Amino acid sequence: MDIRPQARPRPRLPAVLRGLATLGVAALGLPAHAWGPTGHRVIGLMAERYVAPKARAGLVEILGTESLAEASTWPDFMRSSPETFWRFQAGPWHFVTVPDGRTWEEVGPPPGGDAITALRQFAATVRNREAPLADRQLALRFIIHIVGDLSQPLHVGNGRDRGGNDVRVSFFGRPTNLHALWDSGIIDSEQLSHSEWAEWLDRRLTPEQLRDWSSADPLQWVADAQAVRGRLYPAGGTELGYPYVFEHLDTLRAQLAKGGLRTAAYLNWLFDAPAR
Repeated sequence: MDIRPQARPRPRLPAVLRGLATLGVAALGLPAHAWGPTGHRVIGLMAERYVAPKARAGLVEILGTESLAEASTWPDFMRSSPETFWRFQAGPWHFVTVPDGRTWEEVGPPPGGDAITALRQFAATVRNREAPLADRQLALRFIIHIVGDLSQPLHVGNGRDRGGNDVRVSFFGRPTNLHALWDSGIIDSEQLSHSEWAEWLDRRLTPEQLRDWSSADPLQWVADAQAVRGRLYPAGGTELGYPYVFEHLDTLRAQLAKGGLRTAAYLNWLFDAPAR
């Protein structure tokens, strides 16, 4: 596999989301955000470099001039909508919960669905050329966002602490929690733009990483996050600063790069499959 916004929808929910909403409300797990805007844009910009021509044509057909970096933050932006749907019902589609020692297949999704079930339904919508353009735009933006979400290891929650949200820490003297630290705290502390992050990460990729990190299988991403997440919990107290960043910066860089390559791989797979 080669791996080398048009206007946002109006407040009325497109049919694809009205259908997903019938699954019910189950937003009692993690907050909807994973990575801050910078992290998502890093992943989107990296993915742009590895999208195959067929996928690129599909992206232009649906999103017009909207870039992957721009589209990547849209589902989090919509969390500010006063509609109940955006505040509560869409929340579960940004994460999965898989306890230690289990697999997603063993656990299965909750009644309100999760990131895996949302990806599957959104993929079907993008491929359905008879679906309204607004539905396909929304589905594609959500796909781009969700692939990025699942590269943040704490968005594969262990079922005990809401993906680290209940783990209170301080970062350079400021109170926060472990989840927020990995969403944006460490990234923002580096004081790099998303384009600087993407350029530096891309230059460091090895041929082995390009091969190993370009999976289009969401269940593999979940298993990878499970293998990483336990190492993120601080062992030496809750006052975190330079030593914690020094210990974990390479992991952060790797997860952002994985997100970019996986986004490209998933989009290449998505647009290479037969359309309905």
